[in-house]
Amino acid sequence: MATIKEVIVVEGKDDTINIKKALDVDTIETNGSAVSHETLAQIQELAAKRGVIIFTDPDFNGERIRKIVSDAVPNAKHAFITRQDGVPKNTGGSLGVEHASKAVILAALENIYTASEDAPQLISHSDLLAAKLIGGPQARKKRELLGMYLNIGYVNGKQLMKRLHMFQITRADFLEAVARIHEGE
Repeated sequence: MATIKEVIVVEGKDDTINIKKALDVDTIETNGSAVSHETLAQIQELAAKRGVIIFTDPDFNGERIRKIVSDAVPNAKHAFITRQDGVPKNTGGSLGVEHASKAVILAALENIYTASEDAPQLISHSDLLAAKLIGGPQARKKRELLGMYLNIGYVNGKQLMKRLHMFQITRADFLEAVARIHEGE
């Protein structure tokens, strides 16, 4: 079974159980969207010693936790799954990493990103408009596809440019993903 040096930040124990079925890893659980100061301090200490990978659910609370931890640990790595990959098998369950297959978990951890605030901005607001990723009737669906193709998760229109910049998405990768989106139309 493969191992990862970094500690994976997850939301809860069910995420830990599912990820450990795929890999030999250590996790730290935030126990929901109200990340405590103690948990953040532990994550910062682990980041300094081993590095951390933020692997939260593809929903509002998951993004909220990702932002809180990213603010505390700017050099954290990020792994994402799509909403479709986190859908529960049984009705009534919540969307999350705990429902992802082994293959999805492994793929997400093979496609991790490290955020960088000081990277040059390669994609402009005009590019987003031209690709119809913001301001149009199908913009949300196109952003979902873009996030899936680039492995950066879903992000709303206001945060899209920041996410592309933060993960240093190249212009070539952006244009390739946009072309794939338009091929599917």
